[in-house]
Amino acid sequence: MRIGLLTEGGYPYASGESHVWCDRLVRGLTGHDFELYALTTDAHQEAGRWLELPDHVRLVRSAPLWGDFPAEHHRTAGDRRGRAPGRRERRRFATHFADLVTAFTTAPPGAVQAPAGELPDGPDGAPENSVTRKADRFATGLYGLAELARERGGLPALLHSEAAVRILEGACHGPRALPAAHGAQLNDLLAVAAQLELALRPLSLDWYGDRYTPGLGGVDLCHATSGGAAALPGLLAKRFFGTPLLVTECGVRLREHYLARAAAPLSAPVRALLAAFQGALAAETYAQAALITPGNTHVRRWQERCGADRARLRTVYPGMDAAPFATVADAPADDSKTLVWVGTVEPAKDLVALLHAFAEIRRHEPEATLRIIGGPGPDPQAPGYLAHCRALAAQFFPDEAADAHTIGENPVSFEEIGSPDVPALEDAYASGAVVVLSSVTEGFPRSLVEAMFCGRATVSTDAGAVCEVIGGTGLVVPPRNPRALAAACCALLGDPDRRARLGAAARARALELFTVEQNIAAFRGIYLELISHAPAHPADSRARDAHGVPQPFAHPAESHVPGHWATTGAATRTAAPADRTPSWAVQEAEQPAGVPVTAGARGGPGERPVSERRDSRRDGRRDRDETAMRQAWSA
Repeated sequence: MRIGLLTEGGYPYASGESHVWCDRLVRGLTGHDFELYALTTDAHQEAGRWLELPDHVRLVRSAPLWGDFPAEHHRTAGDRRGRAPGRRERRRFATHFADLVTAFTTAPPGAVQAPAGELPDGPDGAPENSVTRKADRFATGLYGLAELARERGGLPALLHSEAAVRILEGACHGPRALPAAHGAQLNDLLAVAAQLELALRPLSLDWYGDRYTPGLGGVDLCHATSGGAAALPGLLAKRFFGTPLLVTECGVRLREHYLARAAAPLSAPVRALLAAFQGALAAETYAQAALITPGNTHVRRWQERCGADRARLRTVYPGMDAAPFATVADAPADDSKTLVWVGTVEPAKDLVALLHAFAEIRRHEPEATLRIIGGPGPDPQAPGYLAHCRALAAQFFPDEAADAHTIGENPVSFEEIGSPDVPALEDAYASGAVVVLSSVTEGFPRSLVEAMFCGRATVSTDAGAVCEVIGGTGLVVPPRNPRALAAACCALLGDPDRRARLGAAARARALELFTVEQNIAAFRGIYLELISHAPAHPADSRARDAHGVPQPFAHPAESHVPGHWATTGAATRTAAPADRTPSWAVQEAEQPAGVPVTAGARGGPGERPVSERRDSRRDGRRDRDETAMRQAWSA
């Protein structure tokens, strides 16, 4: 089958977790053809080189979610010539854009205002009905704009027009507008309009097929690797062609948007309006998806709060390559006192709490050491945070010497992968007796899974999907609690046998649940399941009845195979009248004059009827057979 893989800011351009996951999925499912539709988020990413793609990737299309709309992606000839939208297009745009904006900028009547992405509660289900009406209005506006862009084009120019700003202004200053939107000024409205043009850019792309290329209209399944803008082409393919949509989220795209907007230099009205739009888009995506595959239970809870149907949620853990860690031996039951932390250094990892906990550990285990292995993350505050942690470690643990003749050493070391002491990632885990995770926020804890692949006992904080991943094979403490973290580490450092048992159980659990093979097998079954529910693709069905309903079986299968049967036989035979009675079903006396009699059905002059001649021949054969049998018995 043909799979349309929809990405945003990742495969096949960027490196990282999403790139690695998509690449493993595509290379693992060699029985399917893939078409990649990638949305890039900045110029640096689009300028990067692709990795070598496998042969069954048949097509790669990309479009930017930054800068001006590229001319080569306009869908109609009028757009390519720069034709301005006419009066009819402007009226259609005003109607649909007003529906879209009103749906996410206003609160439901009679409902208590809830945070974006959450469903408000109310008596007798009235707010729920209001929320449903808002969702329907959002969908009406969204697909109306998509049909306008498909038929007439010119949507990017209309979203930048004065009419769009006026519609936004009217919705924000209306009686039921969101409280944060009341204070929106002109510059805020212009910023929101510009962001909406970028978010709705997939509506105007030439990805949906024409008379020369099928595009998304010719795929059997759309697989969006995240929510948000990446899922928009899948929504349109489902709307226009009936293509099933599969949505996979290893992290919550809506949550990432909230965190990114909170850190961006935007005003409160702009943040509130963009968050409301993303929440409405997420709800529509979850409502239209045939199946949603969250990467863990933490993501699943977010999706349920945003309106996803539990019956269409199926957790599929992201697969990780266990081969590099297979050479690491199980943790020995010895007196090792080394704690290891592995990851990217940033404020969310809360290394400050880990250093405070280690100060408490040193009081009970004076020979304990802590190795912090990793470099600064992409967070702009990461380099400064790393410098602060180094200074704090030097303050807590001044260099200590065993005697007056040796050089003092700090029990806390900051190292990076690739250094002489830590040449590879598996060496980092192998050097520790206990692996520690101290995060205050976490998605899917990949470092914990890697430690489990190495057979190491773990102590971690209860953040994100940590408890789900650990599953009883390690110790879990509350976040931002250095005393509890220190107590758990001391418990494992003082009990080598327990460490060995937990490490062996962790390795068995990781190999069962979190491998690449498990992930690929799960999606292979999901692809076949979704296709089995839609065996005939409506876009591929050329024949339609008088009412325009596709007739997928109007032509026999053999008519598509080259050969004489493709132009002769049943496909070209003139159809008989529906009320005609076959000649063999009509009695001889009732034969109509216009129906010819089959040769041999009636004898010529002076001959016996055909039935009498057949009876006489049959009697002669029977007599000869009986004579031969009597002669055989007498002999």
